Amino acid sequence: MTSWLAGATDRVVAWARDLSPAAGRRRVLAVEGRSGSGKTTLARAVAERLAAPLIQMDHLYAGWDGLEQGVTALRDWVLVPLAEGRPAVWRRWDWAGHRYAEDHPVPDADWLVVEGVGAGGSVLTAYTSGLVWLESPAPVRKQRALARDGETYAPHWRRWAGHEDAFYAAERVRERADLIIENEEPCTST
Repeated sequence: MTSWLAGATDRVVAWARDLSPAAGRRRVLAVEGRSGSGKTTLARAVAERLAAPLIQMDHLYAGWDGLEQGVTALRDWVLVPLAEGRPAVWRRWDWAGHRYAEDHPVPDADWLVVEGVGAGGSVLTAYTSGLVWLESPAPVRKQRALARDGETYAPHWRRWAGHEDAFYAAERVRERADLIIENEEPCTST
C-alpha cells in the first residue's frame, strides 16, 4: 500500500467511525471524484478496513451515457430498500451486451461503501452517512484512467468528461463533500 493510500485510508476510516446510519441501520459512505482520481483504490481499502460491501458505480451506469440512470439505480435498487429494512439487490451493467445482466444481493453489514461518479448525487443525500471527494489534477487523472483501462476507455474519455462536467455543475458534489482528499500521486502502472 502506498503512503498516500495508507494515509488517506486512515484519515477516512477515523473520520467515518463517528457517522450515523442513514439507510436503515446501515452507514453508507460515498466516495466521489472525477475519473482517475483514485476513488476505486481508496474505496476498496476503506471497505476492507470497515468490513463493508463495496458497490462501484461503473457496474450501475447504463453505458457511456448512463450516469444519471446509474444514480437512479443505486437509489431505487439499493438505498431505498435498505432504508426500508428490505433486502437490496442491484443489477450489473453488461458493457459488451449493452443491457443489465445478473443480480447481486447486497450483503448484510453495518457499512456500505459506494464509489464512483454519481455516488454523491443529491437524490442520494438522505441515504448517505458521509461523502468523501477525491481531488486530483486533470493530467494525472487522465494518465491513471488510461493506464488502468487503456484503449477501452481512450475513445470515451472526452464523452465521459462531458457527462462529469454536466453532473458536477448541477450537483455541486465537491462543495457538499464532508471530507476532501488530495491525490496527486502519479500513476505507477503501465
